[in-house]
Amino acid sequence: MTFGASSQDLERFSGWAPGHLVDYLLNYEQEVTDVDANIGNPEYVAVTTRGQFAPNTVINDARQRELFRMVHSPRPLQEKMALFWHNHFATAYSKVNGTYGSIHATKLMAGRPDQGAGSAHGQYEKFRKFAVGNFRELLIEMARDPAMLVWLDGRLNTRLRPQENFGREILELFTLGIGHYTEADVVAAARVFTGWGLQLGGDRTSVETSQYDFVFNAGNHDVNAKEFTFAIYPDGGKTIPARPQAQGMQDGFDLIAGLARHPATAHRLVRRLYSYFITELRVPDEQVVSGLANIYMQQDGNIKPVLRALFLSEAFLQSPFQRYSWPIEFVVRAIKETGWNGLSVDAAMTPLANMGQSLYEPPDVNGWGLGPEWFSTASMLSRMNFAATLMGNQKFNLGRELQPYRQSADRVVDYMLNHFTYAPISADIYNALLEYARGGGAWTGNETQLNNKGAGLARLIVSTSEFQFN
Repeated sequence: MTFGASSQDLERFSGWAPGHLVDYLLNYEQEVTDVDANIGNPEYVAVTTRGQFAPNTVINDARQRELFRMVHSPRPLQEKMALFWHNHFATAYSKVNGTYGSIHATKLMAGRPDQGAGSAHGQYEKFRKFAVGNFRELLIEMARDPAMLVWLDGRLNTRLRPQENFGREILELFTLGIGHYTEADVVAAARVFTGWGLQLGGDRTSVETSQYDFVFNAGNHDVNAKEFTFAIYPDGGKTIPARPQAQGMQDGFDLIAGLARHPATAHRLVRRLYSYFITELRVPDEQVVSGLANIYMQQDGNIKPVLRALFLSEAFLQSPFQRYSWPIEFVVRAIKETGWNGLSVDAAMTPLANMGQSLYEPPDVNGWGLGPEWFSTASMLSRMNFAATLMGNQKFNLGRELQPYRQSADRVVDYMLNHFTYAPISADIYNALLEYARGGGAWTGNETQLNNKGAGLARLIVSTSEFQFN
């Protein structure tokens, strides 16, 4: 449910019953939300500024802010679900940048209105807001999200020239999935969203103080009835009726409500959540999937009850380390479990790109290739190189932590293994780590030896295949 656990986390939650911990992490509204206020605090991981730190208008600063939040947020599940939705509604900064320029693109992807003029809630902030909320409401937000309207060309969708990109993806990727709609449904969905566009708002005297906002252009809306092959309304009705242009937005609300309540949507979302939190190494347990889908339907598309049932299921509690870590998860977990004193999250920017995942830049509408697709010789080398950079940075901090265990190489190895979370390791790996710790001369436990061996052991552990699993 988190991006790994720091030693402070483990000490705090030691002895908690699973149900108690699940409820605490899931009902995170009780925790403070101003984690960004700690950016620049020397007790937290650092960011690298190039002039003024401007995460609302500079995309690299926005990426640093998100990594900072993943490391330090007292609401880790909110951050983990925001990342899940970022992949589900995959939208790339590069296209928005090519359309409106870097400043507006950063605002539309990552803007926070409480951190600068001329910024509405960026797309990622909406993922955070609706992280465990109602899926229908999140769909509505995405349908009128300015970044999405650029990404899938919704801003160009008019009654005279319907644009099908968003209509197709809301059916294929965001809700029902392939096999549950027809090409005629795609055409009808495109007509539903005609007139959903953008306008420049705020103080339009400069790019810094203005922003692009959603606007419904009634004159561009197709007023005719739209017929679908699946039910739109609870009574089974499949046709959205003709409406005056001024009421045309209701077409979109009706379609979204129908898609959100469809059983195929429930099953597709549940399977993706199952893969994200439990395993992608085996076929999902159909009994668990059906049970979770039923909860989704009974709870009117509210995600929190679904997640609670998932987290308390035997499939979740008995199946740790059954999913390949995304690069961002790998990096954040490594930082949290190693330490960050003197480290900047900017050190992870290039390695993350080399591993295949930059925030705000999924490769296409399908999102990132998951599972074993994360791994190649080059990307695994990038993970190992990041581990080396991180441990080199934390060398002296790790050495200080090892002082109480300096009596023997065995105790140092055991402490370092307990320092990290990973899939069960074999005796061969344990013995190899022990051989490394004992190598290079007699064990003395002096400061130099602790510094070097501690950093080396940490690098080797984080570089193992076992650490690449969540």
